[in-house]
Amino acid sequence: MKTLKPGEIAAYCDVHHRTVSRWIANGQLKGHKLPGRGNYRVLLDDFIRFLQQQQMPMPQDLIDTGQVMQTPVPHAALSARILVIDDELFYRNAIRRVLFGAGYQLDFAADGFQAGVKISTGKPDLITLDLSMPGLDGFEVLSFIRQQAELAAVRILVISGLGPEELAKARALGADATLSKPFDNEQLLQLVQQLLHTGAEDAE
Repeated sequence: MKTLKPGEIAAYCDVHHRTVSRWIANGQLKGHKLPGRGNYRVLLDDFIRFLQQQQMPMPQDLIDTGQVMQTPVPHAALSARILVIDDELFYRNAIRRVLFGAGYQLDFAADGFQAGVKISTGKPDLITLDLSMPGLDGFEVLSFIRQQAELAAVRILVISGLGPEELAKARALGADATLSKPFDNEQLLQLVQQLLHTGAEDAE
């Protein structure tokens, strides 16, 4: 039966190996200590179960090698492409857990330059956009998108830790909705569903 080292799990989940150790210590992820040693190993089945419980994406190479089957998602969700733009890995992962679990196709950008490239090539249906980023900030990305006629239909959900004035500025520049950090997972999912299926909604 295949087992994984904590370092391998950390690489799959894009986290530090100490985070994996905490998951094991807290009982979130079932680990087995090697006899006579302090090292842990995790059964592949337990790792897959953990990913499903945490609504985290399955590693693509495990799917490609046939070690795990990708869970089918509804056709309606498959048609929706979402680009997550945030320079903080913590929030990219937090948004990923919520939206991947709902079946949406996701792509990610860590700064405004990456965002511009992926917006031009990927044509997302919805963008979640942080405002405070190095280089091109979220306001500049937002202005760029709203100046492109071919991107007029793209919904934009600003997710930011900035204050009410900055969120109001984002709406004035063309954001369809705003959500404050730290956010509630259910509220995030509801806003995304509303924007994709009914229209713009504002959230403070």
